[in-house]
Amino acid sequence: MDSGDIMFEDNIIAVKSKAFAIRVIKLYRYLTEEKKEYVLSKQIERSGTSIGANVYEALRGSSKADFKNKMAIALKEANETQYWLELLYETDYLTKEQYTSINNDCVELNRILVSIVKNS
Repeated sequence: MDSGDIMFEDNIIAVKSKAFAIRVIKLYRYLTEEKKEYVLSKQIERSGTSIGANVYEALRGSSKADFKNKMAIALKEANETQYWLELLYETDYLTKEQYTSINNDCVELNRILVSIVKNS
């Protein structure tokens, strides 16, 4: 394990955004295999996994400005993901319980990212 791995393991936004990406990938699999939904599921897979990718890029950024920019992009992706979750719920692809569970995680990521961007 290199020192970069330790940086990600100890960083709450890195840990939570990666865990969220894994949930989104599993949601994508469920939507395509069980619900035969291919359009919204692809959108949410893209935006939901992009949150963590941008967080990781930010943490390895070359400058404070680069860090803030990548975190701002992660925040935009989290906002977009919330939109796709709402659509999936409101079109009956997700039950209320499924929606509430994953949306709560997305809302938490949004709050953390807002704080990071404001304080950067």
